[in-house]
Amino acid sequence: MLRISKRLEMIANEVPTGSRLADIGSDHALLPVYLAQQKQIVKAVAGEVNLGPFQAASRQVRESALDQVIDVRHGNGLEVVEAGEIDVITIAGMGGALIADILEAGKDKLSGVNVLILQPNVGESNVRSWLIAHHWILQNEQILEEDGKIYEILSAVPAHRSQMSNDVLYRERHLSDGVTVNHEMLLKLGPMLLDNPQDVWFRKWESELEKLAMIVQRLGLSTLPESRMKELEYQQEIERIKEVLACLQKDKPLFN
Repeated sequence: MLRISKRLEMIANEVPTGSRLADIGSDHALLPVYLAQQKQIVKAVAGEVNLGPFQAASRQVRESALDQVIDVRHGNGLEVVEAGEIDVITIAGMGGALIADILEAGKDKLSGVNVLILQPNVGESNVRSWLIAHHWILQNEQILEEDGKIYEILSAVPAHRSQMSNDVLYRERHLSDGVTVNHEMLLKLGPMLLDNPQDVWFRKWESELEKLAMIVQRLGLSTLPESRMKELEYQQEIERIKEVLACLQKDKPLFN
């Protein structure tokens, strides 16, 4: 039985039993092989645009004797599947902007898809924005740390399959001390992650604040007027995030 990382295992746990899966950017096809061995999927397409990983995925599937279940295909994004062929899509291990681009380019393939499971390495707000714009509703947000890196896993369903609405999910949060978390900040922080903040989530945003502070420091060395404007924008963002973290760390009720 194949062993996979904690990150991939958390993604696998979001895949409903009996699914027809498309794993886009499948690399070595570890996720579909694991799911097939667990009898959790009935069919999978492992898509890879790069030749090396495509060959590695083909070898992994062949050596696992799963050729009848997993079809490894060489192609870009959702070009590797036909509309109606699959009902769950996983895209993991790339930037949020790229994940959004893949979904946008292949949105005609999403008819009949019941679940999107997306794990951006950065730029999670890009993924959340795309989901809102195309009437997908988050059903779960998870966060974990593995090998010194922090990952978020976003699972979403079409609006007609959800009892939640994006208007409710992204409503303004009113925290203690008069701090408000608006729509833009929820896209960054994650509405479900903010509602149930974990230690790893705090660690992530403390690290992000350090990165933002370094950007502000570099902008401060520039004499360009545009740099002053950017410096102010980043400084304001830092202050807003700090306010939210400080409120939540007080261990008070989230909302008033």
